[in-house]
Amino acid sequence: MDGILPLWKPKGMTSHDCVVRIRKMFKTKKVGHTGTLDPEVEGVLPICIGKATKIVPYLMETTKTYIAEVTLGVATETEDSHGKIIEQVDINEPPTVDKIDKTLESFIGKITQIPPMYSAVKVKGKRLYEYARENKKVERPKRNVYIYQITRKQVSDDCRRFSFEVVASKGTYIRTLCVDIGRKLGYPAHMSHLVRTESGGFYKEDCVTFSIIEQEIKTHSHSNLLVPMSEGLKHLQRITVDLKTKQRVLYGQKLPIPNQLTTDKPFTIFHENKLLAIYQKDANNPEQIRALRVLN
Repeated sequence: MDGILPLWKPKGMTSHDCVVRIRKMFKTKKVGHTGTLDPEVEGVLPICIGKATKIVPYLMETTKTYIAEVTLGVATETEDSHGKIIEQVDINEPPTVDKIDKTLESFIGKITQIPPMYSAVKVKGKRLYEYARENKKVERPKRNVYIYQITRKQVSDDCRRFSFEVVASKGTYIRTLCVDIGRKLGYPAHMSHLVRTESGGFYKEDCVTFSIIEQEIKTHSHSNLLVPMSEGLKHLQRITVDLKTKQRVLYGQKLPIPNQLTTDKPFTIFHENKLLAIYQKDANNPEQIRALRVLN
């Protein structure tokens, strides 16, 4: 079985836990997820199975959409509601809705983040959460990420808690974004809730739960839950080739640049609506394209 399983990850499981469980359910070792979600976060987690594991890096490059909630006045060591409180202040003059809107809008575009200590980012061969558990301080690398859209959703009556929807690039820490939003409003803050509503072009309504998978397994129809690999690559330019070129593509041969190519990024090659491979311009020869993944 080859394809993408658009899973709705439940709370209480790590992304790796989901992979382990799906390996057992689909009886295959070839399973990979496309973007880590913290255990307490639920949401869209596309899972690649079989040959689809070859496209995991390309699905991970896509934007992701979240609905997050910020709580002002309290900061935690993990930047979410599950960590130890490290700062707490009274909010005598909570921000107005207008100020919240303008502050959120100011984060649109390229921003610089410092990953939270309780994260899987590696520094000198160790993950940051390992340093945190040892109470060791280490300089965290800054990273540039991109916020494409950010829109306020709900605001509590006292304006001390509000939610927003955000479309962000790969590598964006929403916990850190919530903390930075609070800081710009003038208060310590943390992310009190998070749901991922879209990833890799898949939305909540496209997803299946573990209970649905279990029901389909009973009737030996769980393979019907898999979505073709091409559905996860719609963000890449699509090039169609003839039968003669198809054979060269399947051998992974270099090819002349197609006339219709308009991108320097990876793109897909199809023959008669069948996905064959992912190619990219050859860095050593600007007149050619080379295979990155042959998928058929």
